[in-house]
Amino acid sequence: MKKTKTEKTVKKTRETPAAEPAFESRLQRHHDELRWLYMELYDNDSMFAELCGRLKSFSDERNQALRRSDAKREAAPDWYKQNDMLGMMFYIDNFAGNMKGVESRLNYLEKCNVNYIHLMPFLDTVEGRSDGGYAVADFRKVQEALGTMEDLESLTAACHKKGINVCMDFVMNHTSQDHEWAKKARQGDGEYMSRYFFFADDEIPRQYEATVPQVFPTTAPGNFTWLPDAQHFVMTSFYPYQWDLNYKNPRVFNEMMYNFLFLANQGIDIIRIDAVPYIWKELGTQCRNLSQVHTIVRMMRMIGEIVCPGVLLLGEVVMEPEKVVPYFGTVEKPECHMLYNVTTMATTWHTVATRDVKLLKKQLDIVNSLPKDYLFLNYLRCHDDIGWGLDYGTLMLEGMGERSHKQYLNDYFQGYAGDSNSRGELYNADPVTGDARFCGTTASMCGVEKADEEKDKQAMEKAIGLDIMLHAYMFMLSGIPVLYGGDEIGQLNDYSYKENPNKAADSRYIHRGAMDWKKAEKISDEDSVEGKIFGRLRRLEQVRKAEKAFVAAADTWTIETWDSSLLCIGRYFEGEKIIGIFNFSEFDKTAWIKEEGEYRDLMTGEDRKAVDVSIPAYGFYYLKRK
Repeated sequence: MKKTKTEKTVKKTRETPAAEPAFESRLQRHHDELRWLYMELYDNDSMFAELCGRLKSFSDERNQALRRSDAKREAAPDWYKQNDMLGMMFYIDNFAGNMKGVESRLNYLEKCNVNYIHLMPFLDTVEGRSDGGYAVADFRKVQEALGTMEDLESLTAACHKKGINVCMDFVMNHTSQDHEWAKKARQGDGEYMSRYFFFADDEIPRQYEATVPQVFPTTAPGNFTWLPDAQHFVMTSFYPYQWDLNYKNPRVFNEMMYNFLFLANQGIDIIRIDAVPYIWKELGTQCRNLSQVHTIVRMMRMIGEIVCPGVLLLGEVVMEPEKVVPYFGTVEKPECHMLYNVTTMATTWHTVATRDVKLLKKQLDIVNSLPKDYLFLNYLRCHDDIGWGLDYGTLMLEGMGERSHKQYLNDYFQGYAGDSNSRGELYNADPVTGDARFCGTTASMCGVEKADEEKDKQAMEKAIGLDIMLHAYMFMLSGIPVLYGGDEIGQLNDYSYKENPNKAADSRYIHRGAMDWKKAEKISDEDSVEGKIFGRLRRLEQVRKAEKAFVAAADTWTIETWDSSLLCIGRYFEGEKIIGIFNFSEFDKTAWIKEEGEYRDLMTGEDRKAVDVSIPAYGFYYLKRK
């Protein structure tokens, strides 16, 4: 007879002796602060006692291999801040069909030098009401088409044997309307209605709407949905089928922490907390970034350190770097281990469209001034759209108005303005405000798609050059670089999403196309587009791993080039210095820098002065002081 997941868990528990001394020591270290914060929010002794008891149970269930990893990482807490970390994110079905398929492709990921994979949402959802997997119907079940929890455990174990860390999304702000809690709430069960925000009339919802911004004003306007069958409004900040959880209810917090620990025990190394700023709702506020959010994330950090100290928290906070830093917490009371560098990503593409590095340089100076304990994830694109959340106060000083500049950027990346070679589509365009976001793969935005269509070899070389230069620049930033699966072979926009009725209205699927494994077979062909991009990226990855100046703790600064199209970044660590110079223009340029000493080009091995450096169109240099 086939054993159920529960039976297997029990068997595993019996075979794995509880590491009580380690657990008790960790609990004792955090107990007082955890209790103080919990009581501050909930003032409920019995629920806190239940939480602590369940923490012990999850600790007991953690297998030997994960415990050994926990101990190793506790002994070297900066393990994830080294220069060998390189991430890749992808949808499981698009990448390899299912979890077993991903496991069969681990050798390919090794060739990519990837040691951190972010598996896009794979928990149970309902087709047509999934929001790309962010409407979770069951936090302890894998989507049937992708596999099972046993498949997940097998995949994470196989990844760990190859030194690959696994990241997943934990969607804790809301559940799907198809979640068992939501179904019972919809039937009028008060216990479950209290886990959401239910209102019999629109009086209080109208008060919320007066202060709470809309997330998707075009595709999902408002923050509440009327349920005719239940005769109630329910808060739905994102889409009508995603119901916001009420974290004022301690039962919600406890149960979601149990889900978090259950998933960590499947071998997950990095938990990405989706939509962190939205977690706590308070009437009369914007329901964003409230102090209680930090209390919850701090408690989550401690709970992780008690049960699974090898697991990292990655926060999704979409704001400027200087404004997201509260989500790191403090040295004494840390919250997230890592955060996304969202604004720098958007400003990078602004720089491509304007050929002007001033705003990017200003933002990098801000990031570089932050404490080295703060670790950012850097990326050129992700599964989501690119929103133009730029520093318009600074841009206005250059004569760029917000609405007109957003229009220019969207026109540029659609290929309509600014001598652009980009291809892509708008997302969530609002004809009233003129606001819109942009979607497209890195290669298509760099001109590879257009050059391929026109069979223009010269244009193709320039497009590949821009693609590689942008990756080289990203690798130079402090933090962990993350690729989107397919970018390593220059995958293009996939317009087939329009033929799927469940995807046609969401242009983000243009850059979520299935991995083209036939093209991936060309990575060893140096004459192919795929081989050129893969080979040059691989060389960049090898250089980054070989040079200790790329560690997160390195001093990092920008250097004036006296040319608006050229960005120069310096890195220094333990006596080693590297200068990176990047040309955001399609013309040859000269960086008017004067860095003393003899330098070596890390890409070619040639000796080169770091003085008045000539940079070819869309070119770059990594210069190391000898």
